[in-house]
Amino acid sequence: MNKIVKDALTLTLITLIAGLALGVVYKVTEGPIAVAQYNTQQNAYKEVFPDADSFSDLADFSEERAAAVLAGTDYAEDDSIVGCVEALDASGNLLGYVVSVTSHKGFGGDITFSVGINVDGSVNGIAFTSISETAGLGMKAKDAAFKDQFAGSFDGTLAVTKDGGTIDAISGATITSRAVTNGVNAAILYFESLGGGANE
Repeated sequence: MNKIVKDALTLTLITLIAGLALGVVYKVTEGPIAVAQYNTQQNAYKEVFPDADSFSDLADFSEERAAAVLAGTDYAEDDSIVGCVEALDASGNLLGYVVSVTSHKGFGGDITFSVGINVDGSVNGIAFTSISETAGLGMKAKDAAFKDQFAGSFDGTLAVTKDGGTIDAISGATITSRAVTNGVNAAILYFESLGGGANE
């Protein structure tokens, strides 16, 4: 009986020490991780809006409101708008918005990226902040050959060529290509809900 009690106390002590150690590690790494995530996001903003002098959080943004905008559309279940900032010039004038989207339909899981949209509704481009697709296939979404297709003015809904659209899918990575394309559509839809767009 004494051996069982001793073993139980030993296991309890080990669990307690391991828990405390994990807590310390979390506290030590929490700050650097937050800084790295912030820098990644800021770099994405600058990539899709190189002419902007600063970026300001959209005052009334909420993921709940964004979800309501997408409700009833083809993007409601597959895409989430996770952020939106205003892109401002040096005088504080609005150049457009950077809409951050998470597509839940990537081959390797969620894909999060930013879409820069000018006040006239034209798209500056996209920049990835989190993507874990297959190396040599879906990860080619980060290549200019694919990304640059999302710059310009678009009439109607974007789609990959296999679905009758104009976006050339990455060879062997149609799932990734569709996920990103639909995410851009969701971002444009959210932008239009702000009262912008060429069709206003």
